[in-house]
Amino acid sequence: MDLKIVNPEIQRFINANIDKNITKLALQKNPFPEVEWIVVLNQIEAKTKAKLKLPTWFAAENIVYPSKISVEQTSSEKTASFKASLISGESLIDLTGGFGVDDFYFAKKMKAVAHCEINQELSQIVQHNFEQLKVKNITCHSGDSLTILTELNTKWDWIYIDPSRRNDAKGKVFMLKDCLPNVPEHLDFLFEHSNSILIKTAPLLDISAGLSELKNVKAIHIVALENEVKELLWELHKDYSGKTSIKTVNLVKDKTDTFEFILDDASENPKYGLPDNYLYEPNSAIMKSGGFDEVGNFFNLNKLHKHSHLYTNTSPISFPGRVFEIENAFPYHKNEMKTHLEKQQLNITTRNFPDSVESIRKKWKIKDGGNRYCFFTTDENDNKIVLICRKLQ
Repeated sequence: MDLKIVNPEIQRFINANIDKNITKLALQKNPFPEVEWIVVLNQIEAKTKAKLKLPTWFAAENIVYPSKISVEQTSSEKTASFKASLISGESLIDLTGGFGVDDFYFAKKMKAVAHCEINQELSQIVQHNFEQLKVKNITCHSGDSLTILTELNTKWDWIYIDPSRRNDAKGKVFMLKDCLPNVPEHLDFLFEHSNSILIKTAPLLDISAGLSELKNVKAIHIVALENEVKELLWELHKDYSGKTSIKTVNLVKDKTDTFEFILDDASENPKYGLPDNYLYEPNSAIMKSGGFDEVGNFFNLNKLHKHSHLYTNTSPISFPGRVFEIENAFPYHKNEMKTHLEKQQLNITTRNFPDSVESIRKKWKIKDGGNRYCFFTTDENDNKIVLICRKLQ
């Protein structure tokens, strides 16, 4: 790692060009011949990406960034902080350290954190950055993490792994065995070094597929940020043999919405009903969880249709998702559409409906936007219906 990039003059130039057009900057002559121009441009681009995602790094002086892609792929500070809330004890080893954002937050909860990274240059960058951030309880190790785990010969309170998909696995169904490290293959070995393991995977991983590859799964945390699912966290404990809890969390600006249920627990059949006064749409974390009957039963709501995943009742309640007041409901017929919606401006959502949002807009000349919301869906009698709503939450 070349630390010439932290030269004060170069750092001032980088900070002065945050949010600037990199393509235009690339056409300029390099004012710093001691450093490659592409390296300076990469720092500008990566730091720009970090502005909202990694405000602690962005605000600190003399931080060195890896590639823009590495910054894009790393955890945000908000999701890293949530992960740290799941662990306890004194020691943790991260087998896939990356840019170190998760470890920064783990270090706030643990006395000792080990950061393992196979890329030597990235390991050096992370160690440098931790020094700038004045973090003193993280030790950086470069090399194969499973070898490091063996050589350290320590019993850790937690092992954390964010396995990456192998290049030769492109086009295949996303399975943990297709990632590095191969967690299912090495699970017994990992449990020799810790009784508790936290695995981060992309939302692309199917929950049932993950459960088929793993064992001792106590909980699966589905983490959304501003209603976009960012990661699945698999909590494994060596001696656990009970049922798996599904815990959904949506981290939003002013609150955190949570909902949880026990997977495969016998639950009562959902209640169905036609649209009433209010409409409820679960957040993306609940949608990923598949707990459609569980959320309706827990909040005592009527479901519009088995496959619509929309709910209704007579009085508004606090709900982990979007809440609407239904102003009008009518069948999806030509005359009704011409009367109520043609050439209007609406936010459109489709749930269990044959036509796409784009085709509906085109067919009925509906503009996007405004403060009215329109749901095209199917009711319990298999009739196609339209709901015009006002958003409450």
